[in-house]
Amino acid sequence: MSATIHGPDGRRRCGWCAAAPAFFDYHDREWGFPVVDDIRLFEKLCLESFQSGLSWRTILDKRENFRAAFAGFDFRKVAQFGDADVARLLADAGIVRHRGKIEAVINNAARACEIVESEGSLAAFIWGFEPVGDEAAPQTRSTSPASVALSKELRRRGWKFVGPTTVYAFMQAMGLINDHAEGCVIRADVAKARAVFTPPGQAPGG
Repeated sequence: MSATIHGPDGRRRCGWCAAAPAFFDYHDREWGFPVVDDIRLFEKLCLESFQSGLSWRTILDKRENFRAAFAGFDFRKVAQFGDADVARLLADAGIVRHRGKIEAVINNAARACEIVESEGSLAAFIWGFEPVGDEAAPQTRSTSPASVALSKELRRRGWKFVGPTTVYAFMQAMGLINDHAEGCVIRADVAKARAVFTPPGQAPGG
């Protein structure tokens, strides 16, 4: 796939947008912009785990269904899910009906609550793994030292379905790195957003 393609407005975007028309809006408005909201961070970790072995197009098409099924990914609510909820989710044709991944989301919700209790917020914990001085050409790898480190720590804390590749895709999407292709018109927008963004737990300019 080409590093960039022409978007609907004639400007160049990352080549992966060519896979589906819906990708352009997701690419332009979400992918790579820094996120600090705990619910959105938890949602993305869950959706990335569901994507494993599937395409992101499948998950994006079902995202609203996932949100409805998992209480808007409010991890405090999801952590209270029980056997009846698992059965309900396994019967929900609007999501990916994989028992292991469904049960992992419920488990990870409880683990997210623990991180908030110990670290103050999920965002403060996750942004502590923002890579520094670990540059690579955009979209040339599927893992990184930072994603390996975050994956290892999440698994140590009891999270499931959070391997280094899944975590790297999460870091790309949530703005911990700017992995937009060189020449992509959104790359500069993400760079500006990251430049004025203060990671939780850090003083402005720190």
